[in-house]
Amino acid sequence: MSKIDALSKIFGSSQRVRLMRLFLFNPNEVYDIDMLSKKTSVARNIVRKEVSNLEKAGLVKKRSFLKAPAWANGKRKTAEKKRTSGYNLDKDFHYLSALQNLLIKIPPYTSRELEKRFKNCGSVKLLLISGVFLQEWDSVADILIVGDKLKNASLEAIIRKLESEIGRELSYAAFDTTEFEYRINVYDKLVRDILDFPHQKIVNKLDI
Repeated sequence: MSKIDALSKIFGSSQRVRLMRLFLFNPNEVYDIDMLSKKTSVARNIVRKEVSNLEKAGLVKKRSFLKAPAWANGKRKTAEKKRTSGYNLDKDFHYLSALQNLLIKIPPYTSRELEKRFKNCGSVKLLLISGVFLQEWDSVADILIVGDKLKNASLEAIIRKLESEIGRELSYAAFDTTEFEYRINVYDKLVRDILDFPHQKIVNKLDI
């Protein structure tokens, strides 16, 4: 059983875990139902039910906020900011520290799980994690992936899926093997910063 599945069983559902992670990782943000649904990839009716349970438990509280106008294809869909109702983390929740230890500080995936996630996005030669996966909050990237014939659309979809499960945006760098080896040889700052920071190699066929 994966760690995500285990947490889902403990807390009742994977959707609830996603919402809890989102609030815990973003304690100062306020989200309405639409925003929560988009961030977690959970249907609005389920979000409404689960966030109501979290409010009753005392983890989140309802508050009004000014919502930025929505945009689509470079055009504004709605008018200026409008006041609406949303939810944010209640920092006075009695068990907040315990939840943070469980849902933030414990890595959400095993190495094997992450390797399987990325196996169909191309011929992966190097997969490295840092940042949110290891609680290295000052790292310049959460994921570095190097390979041949990387499928950008598949890679983006994998990243978006991970973000919805983890509860925060991920920063990542992707290179084909030739470009990565060139960057290594010229001591490229981005690559050096990633490699010099604490990290874990999930796939390493380049003997880095």
